[in-house]
Amino acid sequence: MRRRDFIASMVVAAAWAAPAGAQQSAIPVIGYLGPETPERSASRLVAFAEGLAETGYVEGRNVSILSRWADGKYLELPALAAELAASRVTVMVAPGGAEVALAAKTAAGGLPIVFELGGDPVALGLVNSLSQPGGTMTGVTSLSVEVSRKRLEFMSELSPAAKLFAIAANPTSPTVGSQLKSLDAAASALGLRLHVLNASKSDEFEGIFTSARAMGAGGLVFTSDPYFAYRSARLAELAARHGVPAITQARDFPLAGGLMSYGGDFRQSHRHTGIYAGRILKGEKPADLPVQRVTKVEFFINLKAAQALGLTVPPSLLSSADVVIE
Repeated sequence: MRRRDFIASMVVAAAWAAPAGAQQSAIPVIGYLGPETPERSASRLVAFAEGLAETGYVEGRNVSILSRWADGKYLELPALAAELAASRVTVMVAPGGAEVALAAKTAAGGLPIVFELGGDPVALGLVNSLSQPGGTMTGVTSLSVEVSRKRLEFMSELSPAAKLFAIAANPTSPTVGSQLKSLDAAASALGLRLHVLNASKSDEFEGIFTSARAMGAGGLVFTSDPYFAYRSARLAELAARHGVPAITQARDFPLAGGLMSYGGDFRQSHRHTGIYAGRILKGEKPADLPVQRVTKVEFFINLKAAQALGLTVPPSLLSSADVVIE
């Protein structure tokens, strides 16, 4: 991250971390339901603020933001969403995955909601359709969940002799079932065997890597899950320590020293979330705002990590990468 962007993200994080005391009744209030912490979400908050500013709203000038943060304790999201709804916010923003959106839906009643997630909001029961959401919810969806199978294909291309791969999955995720089904289909087409390793807490991460190494897996493929994405630095450290080739959804993983990532561009999705929040503040209805579909996916490869693992990245993978970290 460039120094200017880092400073901007820290300023936004510090502002959003502070409790929102008495709200000014003259300006609208956005209720922001965060699954993690302002620090872990800093770059996403910057993108959200940029989108909001595109519609003419700047926090502290003509809009106020009341935030609640779950600090990774996703079971607390419904109660936090209920707090925001009871605070009579103008619109609730629920970014960071299906768990956040579902918690907002349960608690918000008739309050307008803007979600941001990587899965299918129709399948999750959030909207009637992407083009005509209906009801009080709309938002942004990316391809992060849909491309889980592509991560397996990339890992197989990197280690073509391997026939067994480990899959890291969060069993509490609302989208894990569909992702595993897609991965099974991909494995069958490629003639591969999969072994699913579950983790829903940070203290279970190390066990995933030790198990993958012990079984001789050709690599570890992470399903799309916000809990994993927000902990990319920890996963990169464990992958290096245990010598396990791994691929996740988040660019933060290879940037922190991990091998590869493939997933949606979270900066785009959070910027669009800010734009939609601003449009609703201006009077538009969620039912009339089609769900935005961010189709850009990013493929990152860290050659230094590959070298440390004793792997040679084939030219076909290098030519497919959006960013190659030397």
